[in-house]
This record gives sequence, structure tokens and C-alpha cells, in this order.
Amino acid sequence: MPNWFARLTGAEGKSVPARALSGISLAGSHASLARDIPSLTRAGYERNAIAHRCVRLIAEAAASIPLTSEDRAVQALLDSPNPDQAGAELWESFYGYLQVAGNAYLELVSLEEEPRGLFALRPDRVRVLPGDKGWPAGWEYATGSRRRRFVRDALSGRSAVFHMRLFHPGDDYYGLSPLSAAAEAIHFHNGGSEWARALLNNAARPSGALVVSGEDGRLSETQFERLKAQLLDAHSGARNAGRPLLLEGGLDWKPMALSPADMDFIDARRESAREIALALGVPPLLLGLPGDNTYANYKEAQLAFWRQTVLPLVRKCAGAMTVWLRPWMGETVSVQADISAAPLQAEDGK
Repeated sequence: MPNWFARLTGAEGKSVPARALSGISLAGSHASLARDIPSLTRAGYERNAIAHRCVRLIAEAAASIPLTSEDRAVQALLDSPNPDQAGAELWESFYGYLQVAGNAYLELVSLEEEPRGLFALRPDRVRVLPGDKGWPAGWEYATGSRRRRFVRDALSGRSAVFHMRLFHPGDDYYGLSPLSAAAEAIHFHNGGSEWARALLNNAARPSGALVVSGEDGRLSETQFERLKAQLLDAHSGARNAGRPLLLEGGLDWKPMALSPADMDFIDARRESAREIALALGVPPLLLGLPGDNTYANYKEAQLAFWRQTVLPLVRKCAGAMTVWLRPWMGETVSVQADISAAPLQAEDGK
């Protein structure tokens, strides 16, 4: 790969050297949000099937809408952003980061002040550098012990970093992740999976107690150890589900937990799945969630998904790219979303 792909222009035009949780924190400050991105990724995208599918649906659908420009150099940059990725692959990563973290970043690599490549930056590695007037003055990208600083040119307005963020009413520099809004629902849904797995590992039965109803209500040490070993060896784990427990005289089994039916557990998990889909803007019908009759059929749900979630996101990205590229490519440059490539457009007649 040419050396210019590793270059970074700093404030003085010189190369600058580059340098857990199972739950989700709901803190709103930009510093805590940056620290929460790995947690959002693990608890939301990696461990939750509903959130994972929602993010993929949005990212893949948005990336299928080409970004176009009448400027040939800009179009080449959008179609072939770097040697390792095609345009659709880069934009899928970009939109995916935006849904998971609320922020997405692209690095523009230039040679002799001519844009030559675009690379996606991981949001958890990027920190905004606040300016004196409250606007971002630059960005810092950290990989291990190496750090690189991208400083906005105050005269030309050029920036080597394209930062797109979702609306956050309480933060000046960082966007709000949809997974943060769905945090409670994700907690509940993940907890339901863990509860079901623990229930399966414990003979597919709720926990309970063996009560001694003899004269003194006590077992000898030998009896206690033998009973304990019997429960662990012969009555725990999925392979022992349904095996009857042989109780000797004076022992009685007393359940100590509510059943899923008592807790209305399955319906509650479905509601939490719908909340996750709502936060990310995906109709539950597209996720195969039962009991949702908001849309008359699958086609209407798809149409709502494209109109209300995908197309506004792509249009927003195209407008932001136009503003960002003009200091580099000229004031006449414009980036548009090719909406004609969206499914259902021809069928809908619009």
C-alpha cells in the first residue's frame, strides 16, 4: 500500500504519529458514552439477536442506496474508497457504527491536497477535541499507545475527518446511540435468555428446597453430603431434565420460584423485543415477532421501514457529505442519494 495512506496532516501540516460489562450505562456525557461503546456493542449487537438484526437491516439497506455525484473525482471516491473495500462495504460499516454508537467517522486520506481515499474509523477509538467556541476543533484517534490528531483547518474549513452523529439533546459533540435508548429492553431481553439457559441447566425446573419433616428436621452430615451429591450428579443439567427425584422418608420438595406462566415471561420478552425494534426504527413484523398487527402485511411494513428509517438516513448522509467535501472539491460539488435504487419505489409509484 502506498505510504500516503498512512499520512495524517496536523495543525502545522506535518505528519503526526498515530498512537465491561454485560450491561449498558445510560450516562449522557460524551466521555462516558465513548467508554460505553464496547458495552453497547457486546450487550446490544453481539449478544442480542433483535438488536443485531435491526442494525444489520438498517446498515445493509442504507448501503444498498448508492451515493452519486456529477463530479467524477468525487464519484470515484464514493465507489472505490480504498484498496480494501468497495463503496457498499464501507457504507455498511459506516451506517452500522452510526446505529451502534450514535457516531460514525470517515478519514479522508489526501496526496498533495487531493483526496485519494476514505477509511472508516471505529467510534470507540475516536475522541472529539473541543474548540474554544464550543465547536469541535479536531479529533483524536487512538490505537493502543499510538494517537493521531486530525485538526480542522481554520482558514479553508477542511477536515480530514467526516463525523456524522445522531441527534443528542444533551451533548454538543457526540450523538446518542439508539441502543442506549433501548438499554432497558435489551437488559430484559438478554436477562430472559440467561434465565432460560439457567433454567435448562437446572433440570428445566424452577429452583426449590428439600424440606426435612422428621422429628428434629435435621439430616446427619453424611446424609446431607450424599443428598447433595445425588442432586448435582443425577438431577442437574439439560441431560437430566425430567428425571424423577427419589425422596426418602421425611423429605419434601418445595418450589421457591415462579413459573414462566406465572410471570407472563414469554409475552414480556416479546414486548421488550418490540421496544428494541421501535428504538431502532424497524417494524417488528420484519423481525418475525408474533402478535404485531400494526401493518396489514409484510409489504406495508417494508415500505414503512424504507420511508421512515432508511431513506431519511441516506439523505442525511448525502447532505452531510456535500458540506464536508466542498472545502476539498469546490463549492459546486454535490452528493445525492440515488433513491431510484431503493426497493418498492417502482411498485409504490413514487
